[in-house]
Amino acid sequence: MPAVTVENLLTLPRVAAPALEARPRPVRSVTTAPRGFEGEGFPVRRAFQGVDLALLDPFIHLDQMGEVEYAPGEPKGTPWHPHRGFETVTYMIDGTFEHQDSHGGGGVITNGDTQWMTAGAGILHIEKPPEWLVAAGGLFHGFQLWVNLPTKDKFLQPKYQDIRARDVALLTSADGAALLRVIAGELAGHRGPGATHTPIVMVHATLHPGARLDLPWPADFNALAYVLNGSGTFGPTEHEARAHGGQLVVYGAGDTISASADATIEGPAQTLDLLLLGGLPIGEPVAWYGPFVMNTHAELAQAFSDYKHGRLGQIPADAI
Repeated sequence: MPAVTVENLLTLPRVAAPALEARPRPVRSVTTAPRGFEGEGFPVRRAFQGVDLALLDPFIHLDQMGEVEYAPGEPKGTPWHPHRGFETVTYMIDGTFEHQDSHGGGGVITNGDTQWMTAGAGILHIEKPPEWLVAAGGLFHGFQLWVNLPTKDKFLQPKYQDIRARDVALLTSADGAALLRVIAGELAGHRGPGATHTPIVMVHATLHPGARLDLPWPADFNALAYVLNGSGTFGPTEHEARAHGGQLVVYGAGDTISASADATIEGPAQTLDLLLLGGLPIGEPVAWYGPFVMNTHAELAQAFSDYKHGRLGQIPADAI
């Protein structure tokens, strides 16, 4: 799992252990992400499937793409399609993905890079592996997260952010046994490079066998941990819950989140890898259908009409 790695974690800034009076967050639920297919047929795990949308707010959708080793000719992407009313965040751990959109945004992401697209008022885009990867095959593993926008921001001008792996804020836990990659938001005073409209925190954490992670977490944010690989326990030590790869942990209220890696971890990585997410709930009605996330069914109908009549943008002449 390339992403961003550091040979000596002790050279990184440490996140201090939470204060003794801090309230640890209990685990509300552990759910298993079902498998499915997206776009032209690439495998995904639907990380939020079966979880109450109110507990996820402001997040809407999370797909784990892969992990899959493609043979030559097998890599797949998504064709041109529209979005309105939210932001898509594509984080690539292994492999390479291309992006192009009708607003002029575009780029290529690979190990540890992130593409952040604010669909806002409406945009068309495409995501696919480059031709050389289609021809050669190879490892493909990443995530796409959908972050809702409040009513006041749903018709923002579309925007594209190209976040390089080298720009991610790198930290370590208090005991130096976990690597924390802060992609967006703020963790213990350290900010990630992603600019967000909705206040969120997005962290890729890697825990070595036997490591325990206790992190301060904004009390007004929700808290989620999706297990990429490995296994461990979550929550306060007296009320721990177990989870393994492909499962989502939803935390309850409190000031801190906790996770502990098993002493022995199966699999090639032999680490507990987590995607940690937290956000300030928007608390507004959600009308979601397909590629549009709005507040009312009337707004959804308008979005489909605008797409049909070409008002969400045009596929550029130099389309990939």
